[in-house]
Amino acid sequence: MTWRKAIRKKRRTIFKFKPFSRKQRMVLNWWTDTSPVKDMVGIIADGAIRSGKTVSMSLSFVFWAMSAFSGQTFIMAGKTVGSFRRNVLDTLLPMLRSRGYTVDEYRSDNLMVVSRGKVTNYFYIFGGKDEGSQDLVQGLTAAGGFFDEVALMPESFVNQAVARCSATGRKLWFNCNPGSPIHWFKLNWIDKRQQKKLLYLHFEMDDNLSLSEEIKAGYRSMYVGVFYLRFIKGLWRAAEGLIYTMFTRQNMYTHLADVIRHTAVKSITVDYGTTNPCVFYEVWDDGQTLWVEKEYRWDSRSEEAMRAGHPQKTDKQYADDMAEFMGTAPEDQCMIIVDPSAASFIQELRSRGWVVKEADNEVLDGIRKVSTLLETGRLMINKNNCPGLVSEMYSYVWDDKAVEHGEDKPVKQQDHGPDAIRYRVNALPGWRIGA
Repeated sequence: MTWRKAIRKKRRTIFKFKPFSRKQRMVLNWWTDTSPVKDMVGIIADGAIRSGKTVSMSLSFVFWAMSAFSGQTFIMAGKTVGSFRRNVLDTLLPMLRSRGYTVDEYRSDNLMVVSRGKVTNYFYIFGGKDEGSQDLVQGLTAAGGFFDEVALMPESFVNQAVARCSATGRKLWFNCNPGSPIHWFKLNWIDKRQQKKLLYLHFEMDDNLSLSEEIKAGYRSMYVGVFYLRFIKGLWRAAEGLIYTMFTRQNMYTHLADVIRHTAVKSITVDYGTTNPCVFYEVWDDGQTLWVEKEYRWDSRSEEAMRAGHPQKTDKQYADDMAEFMGTAPEDQCMIIVDPSAASFIQELRSRGWVVKEADNEVLDGIRKVSTLLETGRLMINKNNCPGLVSEMYSYVWDDKAVEHGEDKPVKQQDHGPDAIRYRVNALPGWRIGA
């Protein structure tokens, strides 16, 4: 069985946990009466993916809440409510119920009510996705908080939520994968953990005894570059310099085999622009590899556009170009994946009968996925037919100014081809990447 099949099989069945590791047991017990660190205000667990942080942290939080309080309110937060349900609750709820807790969910209120014996507590679930999220917790009084994926949340939300945890005896749980070494959470919480009275534990995949060596090897192969350092080694490292350092001539080809054209699925991916360049790419998917076969590019500021006398094209003109690019024969018709911000262009394409999918514009994880496919040779580009894309892949860099603020962002120049390819890769099912 391959590691990808093993991961997919794990997801379809009830996960059978092995005994908790030493570090997980520390997370579970740090607040108990016999613990030497029971007077700490909170705990931070960072490190590698799949290292057992979330399971032990979420269980520890609920166990503490149910032993220390009754009739109290608690905060549980993720980047979004949806991601929190997937990452935390889908595992936490069955584990709580198996240990004799009664758990009732009120999804419309994002509320989880946990009872055992005469003790009942109320756990409200929040998403800290942007600066406006801080408004969600205003006015709430809580006895403690658990923040999953805290490094993905805005500082304003976390500060506001922590301030709402004002009951006597409050405690805090923070869980994350590393980011930039000057990320606000590292600077203001991890680096100041002693003065804030926070216990700090660093996790590696070996701290999760439920993972086989095969599964761990599979996860290690999913990440390259800065993503490997952060998500596998669990290190706080900056995203600097060239983004696709793994892009080489090994990712290029000159001729698409007829067998691929006859068996693979064609699609077109689009990064839309008016004053900025607009690009289309014909991409063939054979179930294993993406083959980027052909490029359309229109830059309204180019010499070609100026000579044409109409540098800025309308949605109609771009749709006309799309018809020519795609081909008119029935067998040429295919799905089009488009930059979700191009609402009017999407409408124009759909009015002509084409199937259009709005792209997933998740940037950082999309870059991670593209990097993995490049590293493993599963993303190939026709160097003769896509010169603009090849050039941009070699010049696609992290934004140094964003790095100075602890953020991971590409420079918004010469990024149109990489953006379009990211849209196509983001449309792949997770198992194709290994996620």
